[in-house]
Amino acid sequence: MNGLQDFWSQSDAVGRSVALLLLAMSIGTWVVILWKGWLLRRALRGLAPSSHAFWQASDLSAGQDRLRQLDREQVLLPLAVAAAQPVTHGTLEAAASTEAQLTRRLRDALQATLGRLQTGQVFLASVGATSPFIGLFGTVWGIYHALLGISDAGALSIDKVAGPVGESLIMTASGLAVAIPAVLAYNLFSKWLGQCEAELEGFAQDLLQLAQRQA
Repeated sequence: MNGLQDFWSQSDAVGRSVALLLLAMSIGTWVVILWKGWLLRRALRGLAPSSHAFWQASDLSAGQDRLRQLDREQVLLPLAVAAAQPVTHGTLEAAASTEAQLTRRLRDALQATLGRLQTGQVFLASVGATSPFIGLFGTVWGIYHALLGISDAGALSIDKVAGPVGESLIMTASGLAVAIPAVLAYNLFSKWLGQCEAELEGFAQDLLQLAQRQA
């Protein structure tokens, strides 16, 4: 703690800005991790029971009602709603075949659902990729600033150099501390997203076949 206080008191506007940026990135990362972990876990846990309940329903309308009750993150319901929409006539969309219309609607619903589940992934990837370099920049700037101060004092010794340089290295450690959780969370969430995507694509394929028979 004393090292951080000494670094803050001896740093200039650039060094403090880097420290505040890393702090903001760390807070944002943990907010995304907690929210996205909660979202994806709920979505994954609800996929199997929601899908099973849907296929046990008597018709599409009853299946949608079951999904509204069980599909807590609303990942399957948009697909069921898209499959239940009637085939259009007298429009450009109607110029396509029934299969093409249903395929497009299910594809759009699937992409919208996956896009919602993927929210935050770009942020985690960006933080994981850039925060180590931001921390390194803070270290380099801190060392440069410390050496300037020592040079102005007119006295150079290992004791006078070691303290400021050691405090500046805190920035590198801070950058890594921000990056590591972001990278680990990104990889874990990518795995969960892959599982969700596989389940949703299978559900969409089954819905397409059902909707074609009922069209």
